[in-house]
Amino acid sequence: MHRRTALKLPLLLAAGTALAHTPRASADAPPRSSGELDRWSADRANRWYQAQGFLVGANYIPSNAINQLEMFQPGTYDPRRINTELGWARSYGLNSVRVFLHDQLWAQDARGFHNRLAQFVAIAASHGIRPLFVFFDSCWDPFPKLGPQRAPRPGVHNSGWVQSPGAERLGDPGYVRVLQDYVTAVLTQFRSDNRILGWDLWNEPDNPARVYQRVERKDKQERVAELLPQVFRWARSVDPSQPLTSGVWRGADQGEQGGRSPISDIQLNNADVITFHSYAEPAGFESRVAELAPLGRPIICTEYMARPQGSTVESILPIAKRHNVGAFNWGLVAGKTQTYFPWDSWDHPYAAPPRVWFHDLLQPDGRPYRDSEYQAVRTMAGGQPT
Repeated sequence: MHRRTALKLPLLLAAGTALAHTPRASADAPPRSSGELDRWSADRANRWYQAQGFLVGANYIPSNAINQLEMFQPGTYDPRRINTELGWARSYGLNSVRVFLHDQLWAQDARGFHNRLAQFVAIAASHGIRPLFVFFDSCWDPFPKLGPQRAPRPGVHNSGWVQSPGAERLGDPGYVRVLQDYVTAVLTQFRSDNRILGWDLWNEPDNPARVYQRVERKDKQERVAELLPQVFRWARSVDPSQPLTSGVWRGADQGEQGGRSPISDIQLNNADVITFHSYAEPAGFESRVAELAPLGRPIICTEYMARPQGSTVESILPIAKRHNVGAFNWGLVAGKTQTYFPWDSWDHPYAAPPRVWFHDLLQPDGRPYRDSEYQAVRTMAGGQPT
C-alpha cells in the first residue's frame, strides 16, 4: 500500500459513512416525471459511452471473501484489504470493477449496508476506479445464508458463491416489497453519483446452476422471467444518471441457436447498454460482438477469460478495443473463491493449483500472474508498460 493511500484511508471511511443515504426508499412514491420509466435512447446511451473511454475492468471480490455476503457483512467487511487490492488494480491498468451485492445484506441491516457501500465507493474513487454494481445473480448456490460462510472446498472453483435472491425468496410474494425497496434504496443513494459506472440488475438470470441442479427450484426460470421486468421498472422509477443493464449469458457461442431466449429478450429489450459474457476463444468472442452490434447500443463484455479455452487477456482485449467493446475479466486477486481452478474442478477437485490458471489476474501478494497480461492491459488501457 502506498503511504499516501494508507494515510487517506481513515478519512475515506469517515467520509463514506457521512455520505451514506440510509432512509428506506418508498416504493409507492410517484414517478418524478412522465418519461422516467423510459429506456435510454440509443443516442443517449452512445453519447454516455463515448464519454467513458475504453473500459478495462475485472469482476472483483476481496481475496479474503468467499462470496458477496462475506465481502459486505459487518463482521468480515475489510476496507483496508479492499483499499490495497483496488490500488493493485489501478496499478495494473484497470479503471473499473464489477461488484456483486446481495438482497439479504440490505434486508438485515440497511443502514450499515448503505454505509459500507459508501465507503467502498469512496475507496474505489480514490484509485480512479468506478464500480458496476450487480443487484441479483442466478449463479451457484441457491440457498444463501447470512452469518459465517463455509470454508472453500479444497481444489474447487467458486465453491461458496451464492444466488440472490435465493430459492426460498424467489417465489415469495411477501418478499417482493423487500426486493423492491432494496433496489430503489441503493439506486437512490447513488442516483446522481458520477463515481458509479452503472447498474447490472441481474447477472445471468437464465443460468441453471448445473452443479446445484438437485436442489434448484424447478420453476426458477419462470419466476425469474416474472421478476426481471419488475426489477427494470423499479430501477427506472429512481431515474438514475447511470445506465441500466443485465448481463446476457446465452448466445451463439453458448449453443443458443434459432433466436434469443425469452429471458435474453427481456434483458436486451430493456438494457440501456448491452452487456454480455463470453469465455470463448477469439473467434467465438468476435461472433458474439457481431451478434449484438445490430442493436445499435454500446456493448460491454462483463465476463471473459478462461485461459485454457483460449479466452485470454492477450487474445481478447485487442479484439474488444478494435470493436470499442469494454471488457471485464473474471477475478482480480487469487483468494477464497479459488477461481484459478477450472469449472471441471466441481467434477474432479484438484490437488494443487493448475499450471495455467483459469481466472484471476494477481497472485495473493499483488504480483501479476503473467507479466505479459499486465503489459497488455497497461497498453490497451492507455498506460505505458513499465
